[in-house]
Amino acid sequence: MPKDLPDDAVAALNHHLARLVSLLERSVPPLPVAPDFSAADAFVWQASARALQPVPQVNRVAMDLLKGIDRSRDIITDNTERFAAGLPANNALLWGARGMGKSSLVKAAHATVNETRRAAGERTLKLVEIHREDIETLPDLMTLLRPDPHRFIVFCDDLSFDHDDTSYKSLKAVLEGGIEGRPENVLFYATSNRRHLLPRDMMENERSTAINPSEAVEEKVSLSDRFGLWVGFHKCSQDDYLDMVFAYADRFGLTVPAETLRAESLEWSTTRGARSGRVAWQYVQDLAGRLGVRLG
Repeated sequence: MPKDLPDDAVAALNHHLARLVSLLERSVPPLPVAPDFSAADAFVWQASARALQPVPQVNRVAMDLLKGIDRSRDIITDNTERFAAGLPANNALLWGARGMGKSSLVKAAHATVNETRRAAGERTLKLVEIHREDIETLPDLMTLLRPDPHRFIVFCDDLSFDHDDTSYKSLKAVLEGGIEGRPENVLFYATSNRRHLLPRDMMENERSTAINPSEAVEEKVSLSDRFGLWVGFHKCSQDDYLDMVFAYADRFGLTVPAETLRAESLEWSTTRGARSGRVAWQYVQDLAGRLGVRLG
């Protein structure tokens, strides 16, 4: 630095240099923080900090309260058990009707498998949730999990991609196509209302504007192919809906005449224009509030 600069010029220069250093530091992603996997069985990926936040108490529904999805329950639970035991298992896409227990099943299967493993004195399976908007950081999460001796279900709820969204390429690379591939100790579960994860009009637009329509849309459709299991969830029947309501009422000790419970719950579903596990639970919450009963 020239010696003949006035003091105010030197101060201004130092200020600008300090700002430049600060900007450079912010532009470099933080190093991943080594997680303590003994802290919990479930974690949330904090993409901005490249760290895993423990979740001591998972918000979940008991497996025996999930009605009308018996086949889906068996498929996901069996797949999860095999993976936890170190056997071959598939990535799973749980798709279909809203409120029918897709994310609840993932969390319930994780809890069920861990109950068995804990009783047998075996290492528990870890559940890691990644938010949809953080999918681009999935490779960083895989790097963090790869060397650990635990086995992990990485879970993304309500996964879908919109127009001009290229983050699906990060997911494709991690699931199958990357040079390293998916870590042997990681399985990916996702829920979505869309079977192919992409909006229909986006796929149709690709077909209509491409020289070779089938090739243009193939890359996007092939994302779903990375999931070995496609488990569909469909709108429930009235009988299934009532089974859910009665199961909740019985579990939480809501003493209401059967006919009253049936009539009120059906009226509730009519006003909502839908029957699903979510609607059943919302009715039970309302009923418990009116009866002064705490749910927990």
